[in-house]
Order: sequence, then structure tokens, then C-alpha cells
Amino acid sequence: MKARHDFIVLVCAAFFTLCVQAETISVSQFDSEGLTGWFEKSFSGKTRYTLIEKNNTRVLMAESKSAASALYKKVRIDLDITPYLNWDWLVTKHLGNINEQRKEGDDYPARVYVIIDGGIFFWKTRALNYVWSSNQAKGTTWPNAYSDNARMLALQSGSANRGEWVSEKRNIRDDFQQLFGEDLRYIDGIAVMTDTDNSQGQALTYYRHLFFSSD
Repeated sequence: MKARHDFIVLVCAAFFTLCVQAETISVSQFDSEGLTGWFEKSFSGKTRYTLIEKNNTRVLMAESKSAASALYKKVRIDLDITPYLNWDWLVTKHLGNINEQRKEGDDYPARVYVIIDGGIFFWKTRALNYVWSSNQAKGTTWPNAYSDNARMLALQSGSANRGEWVSEKRNIRDDFQQLFGEDLRYIDGIAVMTDTDNSQGQALTYYRHLFFSSD
């Protein structure tokens, strides 16, 4: 009987461990996987994305010189289970007094965004962008200058916290409801982007520890 009891305890412990693990979904295992599963999308030239060691951790470095390209990863996330997106970013400089709400100023030293795929109805593809704004106040939201299906939300602004790692945590479902007026169950991808093509500027930014969580 004791052996049977011990077996049941082990099975329950294993099940509990799996449940706990399922509540966190990492999308940036740079130490073990590098950039496997990440793909580049160029909009105007190429931002240089490389993995480096910084503060004893492998992180993603983004260098942009009058260029705009993103790194994206296809990942299906159930927001009923893991609605929170977490990440760290470090910005070394902002892009000055640009108007980010117009096409000529639609550049950001750092952005992390989630993608909702419209499938064959490509015009229904939407994007929720979290940005480190050069001058918009924290909490400001606006439609993207190029696409009505993209919304921008400034989480950091200007030189505040420049040169420091900043940790972010956002409830994707709540933010999508606020900015698009819809309840969202799934997202289909995540991307990071440092872009300077419209302003002809330069930016150097670092990203690390991107993951989804249940709380």
C-alpha cells in the first residue's frame, strides 16, 4: 500500500509541476535556443539584431540607423490561460522631438507588439504596440500613422529610465479591449522592433526575458 501511495504522490506532484509550467510561456529563450523560431521582416532597410552577453545574461541587441525591420515569432497564446505579457527593455537614447502620430515621425527606439492574424483576410490582421516613446506621455494611446489596424500605447517616455533595464507587465486582453473595443481570446505572434527610418535617426536598444504568464 505504501508503494501505491508513493506512486500517487509522485503522479500528483508531476501533474502539479506541469500545471505550474503551463502558466508561463517563454518566447525568448536566448541562452538555450538563440534566435530559433524568430524571423525578420524588413520595412525599410534592416535594423541589426544580434545576441550579446550583458549583465551576465544573453540579450537581444537592436541597432538601427535610418532603418526599420522587426523580429517576429509565431506563437499561439490563449489569453484565458496566460493573458500577461512580460519583458525587459533598455533604451540608450530617444529620437528627439519627432511627431510619432504622423508618418514622418512613426519611429520608436523600442517597441514590443502582439499580432492577431486575419488569415486570408489579411486586412483584418491587427497589432497592439507597446512603445518606448520619444516624447508622448506615459499612458498615451493613438492609432498608428500607417495602419488603422494598429494601436500604439506609450509605456515609457523620453529620457526617463534611459540606460536602465525596465521591466514591463501588461494584460493583453484588457489592453486590447481598451484600444480596439473587443474581447480577445487568442493572439498569433509577438514581435520586437527598433526603427528609425522615417526620422533618419539612430537607436541602440536591448531586449530580454519575454514571456507570457497567468498572473
